[in-house]
Amino acid sequence: MNKRELGTVYEQKAANFLISNGYTIIDRNFCCKLGELDLIARSEDYLCFIEVKFRSNNYRGFPGEAINYKKISKISKTAEYYMLINNIPMDTPCRFDVVVILNKEITLIKNAFDAYSR
Repeated sequence: MNKRELGTVYEQKAANFLISNGYTIIDRNFCCKLGELDLIARSEDYLCFIEVKFRSNNYRGFPGEAINYKKISKISKTAEYYMLINNIPMDTPCRFDVVVILNKEITLIKNAFDAYSR
């Protein structure tokens, strides 16, 4: 299984987990020249942009550690573009969540970071 196929498997596991926690998935793998959004969902009154990070072990660090300022900036800009092209008002309540999968343990981090841009 290549890296993209493996990513798809774990994004589906994350989506199933989110659905079981009350989220409604509205889009997957949105890509543009600015970056990629793994999952886009509704939860409560929020539009959620969700990053999924998987590692089979913590040998190379914990999955969430891969989300640095550069990644946050790309996700933020991509989310803004997604809202623009989908005519979603910029005052829509949004948050950035992260689903961390370490081996078989799934953890949801709501409001994991704020939008960041330079």
